[in-house]
Amino acid sequence: MERLNYEVLRKSGYDGYILENAPEKVLQFGEGNFLRAFAQYWFDVSNEKAGWNGKCVLVQPIASGLTDMINEQQGLYTLYLRGRENGEKVDRKRVISCVSRAINPYADGGFDALLELARSKDLEYVVSNTTEAGIVYDPACQKDDKPASSFPAKLTQVLLARYEAGLPGLVILSCELIDNNGKELLKCVNQHIDQWGLDGGFKKYVNEDCTFCSTLVDRIVPGRIRDPEEVARLEAEHGYTDPLLDVGEVFGVWNIEGPAWLEDKLPFKAAGLNCPVVPDVTPYKKRKVRILNGAHTGFVLGAYLAGFDIVRDCMQDDTVRGFMNKMLYDEVIPTLPLDKDDLMGFASAVQDRFNNPFINHELMSISLNSTSKWRARNMPSFLEYIEKTGELPKCLVTSFAAYMAFFSSDIQELNDKGLVCRRPKGNTYTCSDDRFVLEFYYAHKDDDAAALTHAVMTDERMWGQDLTKVPGFEKAAAEALELIRTQGAKAAYAACL
Repeated sequence: MERLNYEVLRKSGYDGYILENAPEKVLQFGEGNFLRAFAQYWFDVSNEKAGWNGKCVLVQPIASGLTDMINEQQGLYTLYLRGRENGEKVDRKRVISCVSRAINPYADGGFDALLELARSKDLEYVVSNTTEAGIVYDPACQKDDKPASSFPAKLTQVLLARYEAGLPGLVILSCELIDNNGKELLKCVNQHIDQWGLDGGFKKYVNEDCTFCSTLVDRIVPGRIRDPEEVARLEAEHGYTDPLLDVGEVFGVWNIEGPAWLEDKLPFKAAGLNCPVVPDVTPYKKRKVRILNGAHTGFVLGAYLAGFDIVRDCMQDDTVRGFMNKMLYDEVIPTLPLDKDDLMGFASAVQDRFNNPFINHELMSISLNSTSKWRARNMPSFLEYIEKTGELPKCLVTSFAAYMAFFSSDIQELNDKGLVCRRPKGNTYTCSDDRFVLEFYYAHKDDDAAALTHAVMTDERMWGQDLTKVPGFEKAAAEALELIRTQGAKAAYAACL
């Protein structure tokens, strides 16, 4: 069977939207699964729905990557968006055609090709996702490196070439998963400008003519399909092979922090896409952490003790799903600063996302480092709810008790891999967390519910404060822990409903 390209696609009978030729408007650092299921999807739909008429050039941020494969397929690849929308199962196929080519700046001629693109009058945007470690200032990088090794240094080289060509500034959309990603990237570029002794005109160009945007990305991207039988079935349906095939969940949002004019410049609003330009992404990050991530941390530990193994099965159980929703709608959402309808819609989508029939998200994988996760994701909602209402949030109290129960369920041993506990259904499992946390629970393995609760709450290494000072919390959590130990986590969840 032939490999995907434009001619093979035509012969396959594909009747979806395709744009073969258009100006190269986006320079993107990163060619992996995430950006191809995320940024390229938005730009591809913008071509179809808003007549954007643009192409993306993908740049390998490191020496190894997908450049040759992308160019062999003329930038084409198949994207499946899978999951649930409004409770209905969704499995959508789209051939993405907004990629023109890929560049490997480490290969012969690659760095020159990158600078040639930087000098293009068509270029408008830079997009990046070079991992959390990608935005870092490396003083070893020099102006004349071909290319500089770090992403910020490469970007400085690109912007310098553009500046020297007398061309307008670019909009930079940073997608790395760090706080204030755009601001941190600009900070690194300025450090290279100073280090390399570049002129003040260029520094003014970077800081005033270019627009560095912090952004918040949200889409789960499993990436490749690993089941060979499904791959064979899809190839037979497609009429071509596609080693670049990508898979993402249906839900997606791209919150972009920037000036008001940017919303009209970007093609997303005109295409009706969920990519709002906002003055500050901080509230949207808080929404994601408190609702999406907080939901995971809030219910999975108790659900695992109750006998569940994957997130989807939890969503099909009335008690566990009801507990999660009550926690989100009654205790978390009232603490958040965004519009209530926006928050309700986001929370509603969470249930569909967790009930994705195509993703087997294991509860044990979510359980990693639960102490710091509960502190970052759930404790702020817990404390702010009390401050706002003067009452204890019952579901979050029970969630905290389930956290303690998970780390103290019939402890077997502490070894190099973690703390080995036994589940009520009989199998053992290994808790992974900071070593001091695991040693703490092992030292308290014989504590009753009241003693363990007091010890946990007064350990300020875990929580940054003494939680016994929260009125009524210690007593309520100890009672919930005792209920979990005697009647099971599901009974404790049911008691909240």
